Amino acid sequence: MKKKILVFGNLLLENDSVPLKILHELRKEFPQIEFKEFDPSENLEKEGKKLEIIDCVQGIKKCTKIKGTEKMVSGKIFSLHDFDLGANLKLLEKAGLLEEVTVFGVPMHYTEKQALKELKELIKANYLKRKKKTNIFNQKTKISV
Repeated sequence: MKKKILVFGNLLLENDSVPLKILHELRKEFPQIEFKEFDPSENLEKEGKKLEIIDCVQGIKKCTKIKGTEKMVSGKIFSLHDFDLGANLKLLEKAGLLEEVTVFGVPMHYTEKQALKELKELIKANYLKRKKKTNIFNQKTKISV
C-alpha cells in the first residue's frame, strides 16, 4: 500500500502557497508516496486515524517534523474562518477520530527552493528510518542459514 501525505496550502496567499507549489517536484522525487492536495474544508476524518501532512507553519525557523497536536496553538474561534488545521486536528483527536499525526512544517517565509531541499531530507529520514525497522534484509547482502 502506498504511503500518503496530505498537502495543504493556499495559492492565493504567498506565505501559505509553498507546499502546493513544490507538489510536482515532491511527486517526482518520491514516486512511492502519494502526495494528495487537500483543502482544509474537506472531511479530514475520511483520510484515516493516522495522518501525515505538509503545511506552512508559523513560528518555526526551518522545515520541521512535528508529531502530535500538543505544540499546535490556535487562536480564538469566532467563525469558521478562524477554524485552522491545528484546531481541526485537535477536535478530531478529542472525538477519537485521530490517533496519530505528523506534520512536516514549512516556515511561512521560505522560498520554494529552501522548502524543497529541507522537505526532501525530512521525508527521506522519516521513511528510511521506518523501512530499516520493518525490513532488515533491504540491502543486497547474502546470508547463510
